[in-house]
Amino acid sequence: MSQPVTPARLLDLMNGSTPFALIDVREPGEYNASHIPGSSLIPRRMLEFDLDAAVPHPGSLVVLCDDDGRRVARAVETVENMGYSHVAWLEGGINRWMSLDHPTEWGVNVPSKDFGEKMEVVHHVPEIDAIELRSRMDRGDKMVILDTRTPEEYRRFCIPGGRSLPGGELALRITDVTADLDPDTTVVINCAGRTRSIIGTRILQRMGLDRDIVGLKNGTSGWVLAGYDLESGADRDQLPDVTESGRAAAEAYAERCAIEDGVRLIDVAALDELVTRSQRESVYFIDVRTAEEYDRGRIKGFRWFPGGQCVQRSDDVAVVKNAPIVFCCDGKARATLTASWYRQLGYEEVYALDGGTGAWEAAGRPLESGLSVGASFDGSISGLGESPLLADARDAVPLIGAGSLNDDASAIVLFVDTSRDFARGHVPGARWVPRGWLEWQVGEHVPSTDSQVVVTCGDGRQSLLAAATLKEMGYSNVAALEGGMLSWRARGLPIEEGLSGVMRTPADIVFSGPDRTYADMQHYLRWETELGAKYETQS
Repeated sequence: MSQPVTPARLLDLMNGSTPFALIDVREPGEYNASHIPGSSLIPRRMLEFDLDAAVPHPGSLVVLCDDDGRRVARAVETVENMGYSHVAWLEGGINRWMSLDHPTEWGVNVPSKDFGEKMEVVHHVPEIDAIELRSRMDRGDKMVILDTRTPEEYRRFCIPGGRSLPGGELALRITDVTADLDPDTTVVINCAGRTRSIIGTRILQRMGLDRDIVGLKNGTSGWVLAGYDLESGADRDQLPDVTESGRAAAEAYAERCAIEDGVRLIDVAALDELVTRSQRESVYFIDVRTAEEYDRGRIKGFRWFPGGQCVQRSDDVAVVKNAPIVFCCDGKARATLTASWYRQLGYEEVYALDGGTGAWEAAGRPLESGLSVGASFDGSISGLGESPLLADARDAVPLIGAGSLNDDASAIVLFVDTSRDFARGHVPGARWVPRGWLEWQVGEHVPSTDSQVVVTCGDGRQSLLAAATLKEMGYSNVAALEGGMLSWRARGLPIEEGLSGVMRTPADIVFSGPDRTYADMQHYLRWETELGAKYETQS
């Protein structure tokens, strides 16, 4: 049975050692503008998809919050229907929390951003600005630019000539990347903004790489603000093979970090004990290798989340506070180094499986293989199978094919996915009603409960859940577009683009990197840099 949590009680939880999750169910734009420090974002519309991975054990204490209590009441129902038995909500929401002068902050993934700025200030992480980098490039100076973002981000845009090397792979592969370079070649580390550039540069700085290493100040955002063009569609994302000498250097570094940072290396027997423990509490099992490696063979129960993103999005990975975290790779380097960053971030119970999947196989244990079921990088951490609530919706909601809907002009078509998805393309005449606000906004578009309504979305999943909600609200003539806009596009049917008919400013999308406006980039980068000011006395 759910129960309210007072702000005072939430403060006690946040200052204590009890495992619990504080989940903000508003939209990303609202969360970005202001949220409770330490809260993790899972919008109400994503609970059915993300919560199982975010809170692995259904007996964990889950505290939900919004601004004024409307959406959180519906979210509580969803979480309880998913089988969670210890659900609470913040009494009075964030509005009351703030009225009591309790702290709030803005931004997303703030813990890692704050930590990155701390690293730069305390350890004097070297950097180069875009103007100086461009000057060196124009002179023909010897340098290699390594982009530590995900391969997907890299292929969208990168610094001209940059090479993809995700942050979690840096220490493992840097020896082989630089093996054939002249000793006076500068290594430049970049990301979209600041955090992954700083952390990647700090990895190599601490590793003691014997060459000039610098991070690109403000990343691709700084490059754009300096007036330079980015490269799109780059294909320099093939990772180098790891030689014995490269692996040895990375593992020696990892062993040193484990000792210095307090990472606990465990064997397969100790992993078995943690698996048993996970049957009574939330324990995180994270595989930090590449997606291709994970597909080829993984330990059952380990979720894919590559090492660089694990650090960048730590508050998305370890949503239950004070819960154990186990990292795994194919040996020890990547898992141990990711674990060492978590220890530096302040996580207490952090483990790395010594020997990784190799040790698992050596113990006679089988590996799973096949399509990745871990993280995606559109803000979601979902993918661990279909939610029972979605399965129920499939049974309860009638489907309509794309051809049939195209031939029927009488239906009111609602689009319940994000505003970005709506703008990219929707059924002509569709109205955008975000699923998180469905109950409160549907009446503006559907005149009566017996109106013919067809619900659509990007891939057909959100629309099923939204249609099921409408049926529960008493709408009697509701169907969902089978396969969503994927099926509509596949049929080559007409598509309307843009935010047609949208009267409210969308709050469900937070732009990042060069996708921001120039002014937003400036404000964001100044805010992020200022996070490090409080660490000046430690430098």
